[in-house]
Amino acid sequence: MRPGRSRDNAEVPRASPPSFPQASGRRMLWAEMPAPVRSAVEDRLGSRVVSARSQAGGFSPGVAARLQLADGARVFVKAVCGSPNPESPDIHRREARIAAALPAHVPAPALRWSWDDGDWVVLAFDDVDGRAPELPWRTHELERVLAALHALATGLTPSPISLEPATKSLARLFGGWRRIADGGDDVVNIVPTRVREHLDDLADLESRWPESVRGDTLVHLDVRADNLLLTPDRVLVVDWPWAAVGAPWLDLVAMLPSVAMQGGPRPDDVWRAHPLNRGTDDDRVDAFIAALAGLFVHAALLPPAPGIPTLRPFQAAQGEQAIAWLGRRRGWRGFDLA
Repeated sequence: MRPGRSRDNAEVPRASPPSFPQASGRRMLWAEMPAPVRSAVEDRLGSRVVSARSQAGGFSPGVAARLQLADGARVFVKAVCGSPNPESPDIHRREARIAAALPAHVPAPALRWSWDDGDWVVLAFDDVDGRAPELPWRTHELERVLAALHALATGLTPSPISLEPATKSLARLFGGWRRIADGGDDVVNIVPTRVREHLDDLADLESRWPESVRGDTLVHLDVRADNLLLTPDRVLVVDWPWAAVGAPWLDLVAMLPSVAMQGGPRPDDVWRAHPLNRGTDDDRVDAFIAALAGLFVHAALLPPAPGIPTLRPFQAAQGEQAIAWLGRRRGWRGFDLA
């Protein structure tokens, strides 16, 4: 039977493109990097680059490429400078420090080396023969990821490295509902009516987040489909610049709005069935979800991030799912998504 035809020769409808925002931006290509920087990287690698395959996932405007070298070796390289996004180099610098400290048992590609000339920051990792989960989410792949997150939380408690607590790292990001409430009618009136009616509740819940995230687990804090690599027998977590020390369930709860947005099950259903849910305090979880939703909703109201035009729609879609989840957990009417 030919693809695209049924047995009675009727045309089979083709699958529609995903309706959710994509976790990708405009990546710089390896060939677009300045020649002196490429030469410096090749000198460090000890071999000439013969091919470079850019990886689309993620929001960084820098290079993310799988390089094939003339000596037959392969390596994955990330590189960025301060243009167009001035925050990106410091994010790469922090990732380099954290990746270098991760123990060998952490399921993440090993950092070979990093290079920083004050403008360009380059990280070279082992090239893993894997791929991101297929989207919309497939049940068997999501089950693998959920099991891996349980194993990750178990294996990283207590944290094997010294990092700042999540109470400190997230303080730079959380507080979105209070910012919206303090922004005046022009800001408040942008959010949907059902959300506006609970703005005081949301700001109050959000204010309790510092106590809710406390713990002694090394947490990634940015687990999404585009930060995962599946191999036949492993699930690896990539891109660790936001890692901190906190409650063991943070990564799972933070990931679930993106799972729902990208065609997976509702957060409620996954959370109820997952072992990381056992023994958790509902109010602590609600405070974290409220702060997470506030982060996404407030960020989505901001101008586009320099060099990352796709970020705001992605944040808005996650925020919608996080609000809906929180509303259902709190018993607020009208928070179910169609």
